[in-house]
Amino acid sequence: MVYQPSHAYNIADLRQAAQRALPKGLYEFVARGTEDEVALRRNRAAFDAISFRPRVLTDVSRRSLEAKFFGQASSMPLAVAPTGAAGLLWFDGEIAIAKAAAQAGIPFTLSTASIISMERVAQEAGGRLWFQLYMLPQLDMSLQLVERARQAGYEALVVTVDTATTPNREYNRRNGFVLPMRATRQNMIDVLARPGWFFRVFARYMLRSGIPMLENYPDALRAKLTARPGEQRGLPKSDTLNWSDLRELRRAWAGPLMIKGILHPDDAAMAVDCGVDAIIVSNHGGRNLDSALPTIEALPAILERVGHRVDVMVDSGFERGSDVVKALALGARGVFVGRAPLWGVASAGQAGAARALEIFREEIGRVMALAGQLDIASIDASILHVAMGFGQSSMLATSMPRPVSAQAA
Repeated sequence: MVYQPSHAYNIADLRQAAQRALPKGLYEFVARGTEDEVALRRNRAAFDAISFRPRVLTDVSRRSLEAKFFGQASSMPLAVAPTGAAGLLWFDGEIAIAKAAAQAGIPFTLSTASIISMERVAQEAGGRLWFQLYMLPQLDMSLQLVERARQAGYEALVVTVDTATTPNREYNRRNGFVLPMRATRQNMIDVLARPGWFFRVFARYMLRSGIPMLENYPDALRAKLTARPGEQRGLPKSDTLNWSDLRELRRAWAGPLMIKGILHPDDAAMAVDCGVDAIIVSNHGGRNLDSALPTIEALPAILERVGHRVDVMVDSGFERGSDVVKALALGARGVFVGRAPLWGVASAGQAGAARALEIFREEIGRVMALAGQLDIASIDASILHVAMGFGQSSMLATSMPRPVSAQAA
């Protein structure tokens, strides 16, 4: 029986439903962080260190959640973050989430690591579509993806820059969940414990087209999601990337260009010098470098450095509408949410993803009313109180010597 998303009153409810539906290894691939999961816990603790100082006796009966990204209206200050696992959580999961985002009136970002091609998502989902690019070892292959995204009609490009090497997610190896995927005793036991997922998702791929593939990678790098022992594991990454590569992307892409994975204000300034249109402050949801700075703490220093030049957005660990309002009050233009739509789609497909976004809409609107805020533009730091020491680690970066400019890098 498919979970009824109307039974979910918050994102945690959707997460619990997803956990019941998914094999353990797949659930933990989405839910967990890296190594000791310090960054994962600190993301949450940083939100909890911020309190509201609400204003009262303000007429908020006609409050609006409408925001703008790159001059175009969005029904709320949210975008769906790029996530590579959606198609494994639900059959054609990327299309399901993209349709939910279009229905909600917000942008959807498709990952390079999607198992549904960017062309299919564009043809079937509609709405505002952004494409996330993992830079490949060969620049010409990256530029091939950029050109495909342009031809498919994607509005904006999101370049993720915080994954120079494969993160140390030890639990994935313990669960036998690696990419490319291969059968192990452990993951076979996990799948047998969730036969509903097997028949609802994996078996349907097998019947339609065989084992799923990474559809957005160039032909030279495309690989099935299964591998025999001894074959290459993990997705191709490049540890040689530098600011010159970002400038090449800027020349190749005429639309809005965002850089994702910035935590240091100096890097933000260098990215702006390279011509990006927006910074996405991100620690990859606590999934890459353990003990990385919580994004909500890194946000103020980056805004101070470049917020007057480009839009600054943020992701990682957003679970409540109150988290979103806190980021907006600190000065973020918008917030990317990743895990929440995944929990929704895993539990109930498009309807579940739509419910996740609806929960954010309800919670943001409720917090705005209780904080005395009429619209998104009126939200500022005057409604916040932060715990002693909040943001000190991010401000330390501003006192360090600055590197040479991006133009000389």
